[in-house]
Amino acid sequence: MEGFVTVFDEQVDNALFWLSDHAAFVFDGARAVLEGLYDGVLWLLMLAPFWAVAALAGLVAWRVLGLGAGIASGLALAFCWAMGLWPETMQTLALVIAASVIALAISLPIGVMAGLMPRLDRALVPVLDLIQTLPPYIYLLPAIALMGYGPATALVATVIVAMPPAIRLTSLGIRQTPAEFVELGQALGTSRMQQFWKIRLPFAVPSIMAGVNQSLMMAFGMVVIAGIVGSGGLGETIYGAIRTLDIATSINASIAIVVLTMVLDRVTQSLARAK
Repeated sequence: MEGFVTVFDEQVDNALFWLSDHAAFVFDGARAVLEGLYDGVLWLLMLAPFWAVAALAGLVAWRVLGLGAGIASGLALAFCWAMGLWPETMQTLALVIAASVIALAISLPIGVMAGLMPRLDRALVPVLDLIQTLPPYIYLLPAIALMGYGPATALVATVIVAMPPAIRLTSLGIRQTPAEFVELGQALGTSRMQQFWKIRLPFAVPSIMAGVNQSLMMAFGMVVIAGIVGSGGLGETIYGAIRTLDIATSINASIAIVVLTMVLDRVTQSLARAK
């Protein structure tokens, strides 16, 4: 058994070395694209002063949650600026937004197909179970080997971790469309595409939005872990504070992460319920 494990480890290492030697241009290109997306999102977030971003977040929270939540959200983000962590907070938000956009762009179509094709759904279950069972930092290791340190590696790992909830809940929403409504659509002579857009999708929207919410939460958890690969943001701040035993800075950064997480969580949960 020990010999088998040794051979397996050697094969994995050889595969990574082979990819690094023969497909470096692919991973360099992927790194450039991912870092370009991250830099673009961060540029937009940093373009406006902190009070404008806090005010916008407050207005969105007011619109979907109420006046009290809107004021609390705006003040909470302003508190991140008061702690001197505004750039790091925006870097973390940029990582979460970029990773979530990529994860949802991949997950939602897969989830829809899984909901419409039971065989695909059954095939995906063990894969998604494996992704969610493995320790999240495991996904950082091959990404470091292939793309080095930086935001691109953090994005790859975060996308992998954020995908399963969206796939599962999108598939669940599509499958749970009441049979009588589907049969009614068939009786009226609607095409499969019309049934999807007018019957299945409207019923699935609440479940899909719940998947979006869960993907965001998984992304927040992963970008903190990804601070160890030089991703920037609050995760790297916490990692640096741990290495230097700077308890105050680690607490401040943790508060900023909680603020971001709670604001986005409450807003997306409310949007899911509204649907």
